[in-house]
Amino acid sequence: MHQGPGVPRLPIAAVFAAVLFCGARCSALLAARQAPAERFDNQVRADMFAGFAGDAVALDRAMKLCEATLAKDPENAEALVWHGSGSIFLGGQAMREADYTKGAPLLAKGLQEMDDAVAKAPDRVGVLIPRAAALLEYSKYDPAPDRARAELEKSLGDYEKVLTLQKSYWQTLPVHARGEIISGLAEGWLRAGDSQKARSYMERLVTETAGSPYSARAQDFLNASAPPKQLDWHCIGCHVAGASQ
Repeated sequence: MHQGPGVPRLPIAAVFAAVLFCGARCSALLAARQAPAERFDNQVRADMFAGFAGDAVALDRAMKLCEATLAKDPENAEALVWHGSGSIFLGGQAMREADYTKGAPLLAKGLQEMDDAVAKAPDRVGVLIPRAAALLEYSKYDPAPDRARAELEKSLGDYEKVLTLQKSYWQTLPVHARGEIISGLAEGWLRAGDSQKARSYMERLVTETAGSPYSARAQDFLNASAPPKQLDWHCIGCHVAGASQ
């Protein structure tokens, strides 16, 4: 069936089940300097991840929690970015079932919610990383080149800002968190056509995550006589829904 102009091609739901699972988990790790009681992701992520894995009841519960939180506090950027991720997943799910009338507005709504969340809290890591991770992957599947480029650049801007915000305690963060962020930047800059900047992040992976799989795959890239023009790196050490930190 023809999807119509400007409608992202799929399998977008499967893409987001993976990217949001890893990206949201990384955001939880990077938000670790917040007190646990202040962290919205502690309340929502288990149900949201279960929903991405196919539990519709859990996803509905997570979305309703976001909506109830936003009804009480419309400025809650973390609730909004999580709701955006759920909207994107639901939109992709609908479009995978060829329900483009339902799916396209949900995708657009989710993207706008994530943008609005970052506008509300432009310096909050727990908001920046979910959008960065989502757009890094989403931009691969957007059929409009200009729009895909803008999404990629927005993702890279979010990741770069996170590095600045976390600079004072970067080395205290888990290898997984550091590895995922630097990997995202290396992959994204390579896709954006800046191989020199991509290589600089590969070199950071080698030194800053020495002895880890992140370091090993970056070293493989640096050693290659003809490095690939694009990477399709996935989260190393993906997590089960509700796993403790």
